[in-house]
Amino acid sequence: MARGKSSIGKTLVWGLLILVVMGFGAFGTVNFSGGLRGIGSVGDTEISVNDYSRALQNEMRAFEAQTGQPMTLEQAQQLGIDRQVLAQVVTNAALDDEAARIGLSVGDDQVAEALGQVNAFQGPDGKFSRESYSYALRNAGLTEAEFEASLRNESARNLLNSAIYSGTTLPDTYVDTLLGWAGETRDFTWARLSADALETGLPVATDEELQAWYDAHLEQFTLPETKVITYAWITPDMIVDSVELDEATLRAAYEERSAEFNLPERRLVERLVFGNEAEAQQAMDRITSGEIGFEGLVEERGLQLADTDLGDVTKGELGEAGDGVYALDTGEVAGPLPSNLGPALYRVNAILHAQETPFEEAVPSLRDELALDRARRVIEGMAQSLDDELAGGATLEELASDTEMELGTIAWNEQSDETIAGYDAFREAAQAVTEEDYPSISDLGDGGVFALRLDEIRPPAPRPFEEVRDEVAAGWDKDKTTEMLVAQAEDLAQQIAGGASFVDLGLEPMQEKTLTRDAQISDLPGGLLEAAFEMQPGETRALPGDGAALIMQLDAVTPVDRESDASKQLEGLLQDRAASSVAQDLFRAFVTDIQERAGVNIDQQAVNAVHTNFR
Repeated sequence: MARGKSSIGKTLVWGLLILVVMGFGAFGTVNFSGGLRGIGSVGDTEISVNDYSRALQNEMRAFEAQTGQPMTLEQAQQLGIDRQVLAQVVTNAALDDEAARIGLSVGDDQVAEALGQVNAFQGPDGKFSRESYSYALRNAGLTEAEFEASLRNESARNLLNSAIYSGTTLPDTYVDTLLGWAGETRDFTWARLSADALETGLPVATDEELQAWYDAHLEQFTLPETKVITYAWITPDMIVDSVELDEATLRAAYEERSAEFNLPERRLVERLVFGNEAEAQQAMDRITSGEIGFEGLVEERGLQLADTDLGDVTKGELGEAGDGVYALDTGEVAGPLPSNLGPALYRVNAILHAQETPFEEAVPSLRDELALDRARRVIEGMAQSLDDELAGGATLEELASDTEMELGTIAWNEQSDETIAGYDAFREAAQAVTEEDYPSISDLGDGGVFALRLDEIRPPAPRPFEEVRDEVAAGWDKDKTTEMLVAQAEDLAQQIAGGASFVDLGLEPMQEKTLTRDAQISDLPGGLLEAAFEMQPGETRALPGDGAALIMQLDAVTPVDRESDASKQLEGLLQDRAASSVAQDLFRAFVTDIQERAGVNIDQQAVNAVHTNFR
């Protein structure tokens, strides 16, 4: 059965993907021998080894493109990529089998037209070139018959897909129901009853009650999987005290940073520039007379004080205005005085006196900085030899014994942040390490280095009751407080339902207006919005909070305004999403039906053979 040109156009997508595969020839086209052709079948349609192999290669390359990291088959299997690819090729085979059963295909003319539109198959004149076509397919390990058959199969699959997706329509009642559900809003009033509102004291929990609470909330006290890790590390701080610095080195550093230790007198200055001397003088006269202040002049010019700020400047940096500005006290204004932009008024905001730090006073800070820097260089110089010793078979214990590295052990999990676990580099290494890994030197990021070894993996396990007894008691107290407050809140809710107001009962009411089911209100306690959409207008309810109780009354239910622009946009969105969801369900049901009728057979040994060629 042949169909029109519209369906074959979609097969170009598949064809271009094949060409992408060709462009990654370095990855290798799997070459099978011994007569292995398929990894299974759906009905009478074989799932070829090459189809599965290329699809798996494509998915792995796509992952590599996203992460920028090479992917091994083992990693792909851990992520389930191989199973996803197998499911996809089985689905394709099912559609191919169904298309063959009902005689669905496209003609040679449409295939030829599609091939002519692929740039990689065109010659210098822009027309289809048999030589380019054959060359490209040879590089991909495909024959012309295989490729053209794949085009026909993909086209037939597209026709089946289109028949399902384009033919899916939903009744207006369905969309109207969704719109009414999503667009309806609620108005409600609520108040919080906190622990200080308890009318009776909190009872003291018995040991049995605490044990029962612990047992009921065991997940809160369960440690995640923990890795027992031995590590050796060295940081600049560990060896800084052993670094020796002579006076000549310190004096050279002091002289090099003289400007830092010996600062001249400076002023914090603001400058307002004018177009000419007369304007500047007129502005200065207004300040002198008290008519306006410096800030007022700045505002009149449409500027902000930040636009006039020169920061801290020396007398020499002010040029010809230096003497005049340096004669001012804090808060005083002088001018007109010259500037590189024209006559200006200057205001002094602070006087910074000269600071001179003698060599003897600068030595402590210089010594600390220079010693740390030298310690970093020492560690950098020894890192390679440390790594070589580990590669030669030295243990972490031997390394710590023979060098200044320190040995330690940590029970590490994702919550650990003490000592070396505070370093991102260590946490990343601890997350990735396996029992098969050998220790090697890695950077900590602050000039230090470390190496680690995984000794043991402990499965998730609860912390002992006695160890967490105080936490259990706090949790029990909070739950008991909530329970007692909810009992009080239920009585208050009944009074409100009987006509009393929140204020009459000493509560602080808060009102929420026109909230939809998916409203995001940051300070709204959990459970209120959900309850509002379960209640009827005028109904009151008491709800548990976190160590508190909540009292709410539903004030109004507002149906969706179907004529508003927002509702019309929401209607279109819901219609598209619902149709797409139903179409996907129909497609999955269709494929499942094909597979059940035709039968699916997977040769796991053949699949394993494909995987072997990836290693």
